[in-house]
Amino acid sequence: MEKLKRIGLVVAVMLASITTTSAQDKVVGTIASDFVNQYYWRGQDLGDVSIQPTLGIAYKGFSLSGWGNVGLSDKDDTKEFDLTASYAISGFHVGVTDYWFNTPNDRYFEYAAHETSHVFEGNIGYNFGPVALNWYTNFAGNDGLNKSGKRAYSSYIEATAPFEFASCSWTATVGATPYATSFYSKANGFAVTNVAVKATKAVKITDSFSVPIFASIAANPSNQKAYLLFGFTLQP
Repeated sequence: MEKLKRIGLVVAVMLASITTTSAQDKVVGTIASDFVNQYYWRGQDLGDVSIQPTLGIAYKGFSLSGWGNVGLSDKDDTKEFDLTASYAISGFHVGVTDYWFNTPNDRYFEYAAHETSHVFEGNIGYNFGPVALNWYTNFAGNDGLNKSGKRAYSSYIEATAPFEFASCSWTATVGATPYATSFYSKANGFAVTNVAVKATKAVKITDSFSVPIFASIAANPSNQKAYLLFGFTLQP
């Protein structure tokens, strides 16, 4: 079972050894921020109205990015700062993310076992075009526990399918936890935790500037919760 739980990371290490060239020969920077009515992540309600900024750079398939979340409606909303390093080639991508949440403590530079608020995750995925498949596994940090009270190596698998309809860009998503963990809504085994459909459309502000707006209907069948989400993105 432990081998199955770590299969995503094993494959990620294998793919990370692939070397190739890329058409992207210049360093590309990204500065953007989402404004959302609710912070919803992989089937979990993590807060209300929030600002979610992004800062990143990419070069020849490699990318480094920082992402954050700050709640506006409640001082107790989740505060988060994530760092991700990834590599992509054709449809493949592999990466590692350091998630930091302001619980159980608010000290960022605290990495001691059983005290840190960091969660370290490996991910691997492939975009087939009509559908993309991704696997995520926590391998260190403040991970959840399994039914035996041991580190669960909490994992999440997800399929996404983009399509165009009614002058909007849509994405259908189905995500699940493959085995028991307290990290994802206290899943007791295999559980479908995220079913969503999202629509995005650019609203023209001026001849040279538009703002993407998005809305989605999402549900977590494992805990019988449903959400109507809305937001927009500002990006120069």
